[in-house]
Amino acid sequence: MIEELRAERRRLITTLEGLTDEEFDKGRTLCAGWSPRDVLGHVIGIDYFASSYGRLLFGDPRTFARRLDLANEAQAERVREMPRARLMEWAASWADRPSLTSRLAARFLLGDLGVHHQDILRGLGLSREIPEEVSDAVFREGLFLSPALNKRIRSHRVVPTDGGRPRGPVDAPQVHGTREALGMWLTGRDDVVPELKFD
Repeated sequence: MIEELRAERRRLITTLEGLTDEEFDKGRTLCAGWSPRDVLGHVIGIDYFASSYGRLLFGDPRTFARRLDLANEAQAERVREMPRARLMEWAASWADRPSLTSRLAARFLLGDLGVHHQDILRGLGLSREIPEEVSDAVFREGLFLSPALNKRIRSHRVVPTDGGRPRGPVDAPQVHGTREALGMWLTGRDDVVPELKFD
């Protein structure tokens, strides 16, 4: 998965290189309040897990979500005033040389990266051909995060229409869609709802 993680990072950079300065700095994404620049700051920040997110492992579990939000926002804030060219140079290095923690967690992080790449594309009304490995990873990310974020996987049975097996309670209402759309919905991106079929 490490090579696929590198490949998806490079694909994200290609997407970002195609944006105007206005889109890059102020364009809409599916991450509320974040521009494509902010999303890039966040995904780069994941490579610095110990300093950015390590403290989340300790402390009151009831405040985990709030502490996670603060850590994510700190990563976005870190790059807001950085010149675009310098940020993109950093991104190129990040794409080719994932940190040790990112290499160890490549299977998981591919899903996070795939979701955030789609956040940018969908927010700007763009699309792409999504590689099979990324579709699978986005779906896995949704299955992983839904129990903590919104419990949708506990109240619905998700049925991929483009491969993969259904998940969720057998007797629950069914939701049909692509692995990517279902994964995005499970992570709370309601913009994809028109693409889904609810039974």
